[in-house]
Amino acid sequence: MTAQECIKERRSIRRFKPDKIAHELLSGIIETASYAPSWKNTQITRYIAVEGALKDQIAQEGTAPFPNNGKIIENAPMLIAVTVIKNRCGYERDGSFTTPRKDTWQMYDAGVASQSFCLAAYEQGVGSVILGIFDQDRITSLLQLPEDRELVALIPIGYPDETPEAPRRKPVSELLSFQS
Repeated sequence: MTAQECIKERRSIRRFKPDKIAHELLSGIIETASYAPSWKNTQITRYIAVEGALKDQIAQEGTAPFPNNGKIIENAPMLIAVTVIKNRCGYERDGSFTTPRKDTWQMYDAGVASQSFCLAAYEQGVGSVILGIFDQDRITSLLQLPEDRELVALIPIGYPDETPEAPRRKPVSELLSFQS
């Protein structure tokens, strides 16, 4: 599979088969995703694989802002909580910010890492969807995240039980401009 095929063919999957994801397979996906670039190679993204009763509890108690996400999580055999180590990305060694964007670079790094994770999963036949609407405080509590971590996304994963069509894409002429 080429990079172009992987990017163009991967779809957000919201319905999964009940088959479990082997932990060894997940470890390989994470190893591939670990090559995602990050701010000054800080590599702040961390993944938590959640299964069983805790996954279901997150689906029931942590998705009130958008209940459909709870249904997606319940249907998935595994949930990946994407977290970042706070106060590293965007900083200089003396604690000052490098750019006016301050520490918001951590979300950029988490986004690049999440997409890399989803593409690596797709290559292995594992479907995924990145969720951003959830009760961050409740799920942070359920996961017992340490103070230096921040929950930024949830990614339900599993073997796809659907084959969604690609949504219409904007033409390149609308996406690209040249300046000189």
